[in-house]
Amino acid sequence: MKTEIAKAANTGGLSKKKKVGVLMGGVSEEREISLRTGTAVLNALLDLGYTVSAIDAGADLPARVAEEGIKTAFIALHGRFGEDGCVQGLLEVMGIPYTGSGVRASSIAMDKLTAKKIFEYHGIRTPKLSTGTGKFKLPLMVKPAGQGSAIGISVVRKKAGLKAAVTAAKAYGSGVVIEEFIEGRELTVAVLDKEALPVIEIRPKGGLYDYKAKYTSGMTDFVVPAKLKKSAEAEVKRQALLAYNALGCSGAARVDIMLSKRGLPYVLEVNTVPGLTELSLFPKAAAAVGITYKGLVERMLMGASTGKF
Repeated sequence: MKTEIAKAANTGGLSKKKKVGVLMGGVSEEREISLRTGTAVLNALLDLGYTVSAIDAGADLPARVAEEGIKTAFIALHGRFGEDGCVQGLLEVMGIPYTGSGVRASSIAMDKLTAKKIFEYHGIRTPKLSTGTGKFKLPLMVKPAGQGSAIGISVVRKKAGLKAAVTAAKAYGSGVVIEEFIEGRELTVAVLDKEALPVIEIRPKGGLYDYKAKYTSGMTDFVVPAKLKKSAEAEVKRQALLAYNALGCSGAARVDIMLSKRGLPYVLEVNTVPGLTELSLFPKAAAAVGITYKGLVERMLMGASTGKF
């Protein structure tokens, strides 16, 4: 498996003379992280000999893409207006191949409530939504319905804290997800072109893998690959692939999973534009099977296409 995946990273026929636009920055709350991801991708592609331009994706994005003569777009945008299908739709209209998932998969994955309904329809285990009737026992997980990077999330362990958690989540949009909190081990599975890479276990030192823990060096430990029994590892990967395919994802995506104390995997969400910073999880998983950072970026670029509705 290691040799096969690593070899695949070097295939493809994209001309290095055709200009690649790395779309980064944007206007979401995740702008800073997107700039870090985009800069790392840009440097990797330059080192590989590609003709590349960095494009900060603002309101003038269509004009910038046209003026720069972009032939392929590498999407390094996180959050709203970048990871949610908006930019993907624009590129489809412009006929420009782009990396990652298409319009529909991107939009659904970003909407946690809709994605959860699809998981349930396909029989994919996921934390149950709170109905607001008080039937669910604490603790509860509260998070914005349309955000990434663990922005605005809270674990509510006392009833008195629920209102504040909902208010904090609503600061990032009107939709709020309130679901049962699964106690257990936090895992993530990077999926590259429909193939699951080694499972990673996330061990935040502060107890919660929130925005700060994600992007501050030294605040989280990672075990790559996660120390799991073969049967448990196989089931975690199976659930990740089911979620990836249920949403219609393509290219690179990362599936976040909680492994309960009973050993049951619960799919939390799917990230269709996984981070590629120095602290990001996807490159760590790729490295575990012999794919270098540059090799990963190039393979993602090779998968760029249109018509991924």
